[in-house]
Amino acid sequence: MSQHVKMAEDCMEQIRRLNIKTPTMDQIINNLSGGNQQKVLIARWLLAQPKILILDEPTRGIDVGAKAEIYHLISELANRGVAVIMVSSELPEILGMSDRVMVMHEGRITGILEKDEADQETILSLASH
Repeated sequence: MSQHVKMAEDCMEQIRRLNIKTPTMDQIINNLSGGNQQKVLIARWLLAQPKILILDEPTRGIDVGAKAEIYHLISELANRGVAVIMVSSELPEILGMSDRVMVMHEGRITGILEKDEADQETILSLASH
């Protein structure tokens, strides 16, 4: 099998797996919706089969449906043993997705909380120190 055919098969698998809505595999990414653009970027990274995935504001500016799909994907990756480090300024996202929360203020770590310790009040308090 040629490298081009393998790459096309891998791309089609990611389009199906991540439910990327595109008229063709050759669609220009900038012409996709924001949520589908995010999913394409994540799909590219997943082709490398990472052990650690760092996501910076992975759901900023996308619709609720695409957010839910990305949250599901992140959970699936974590369940498969991929370490996911997610940077987010959205407190509900942090509380809903994190097993552990590291809070920073002005470039310094002000606290690390386990899931059962993390709540809005504690995080906001640590973020203001």
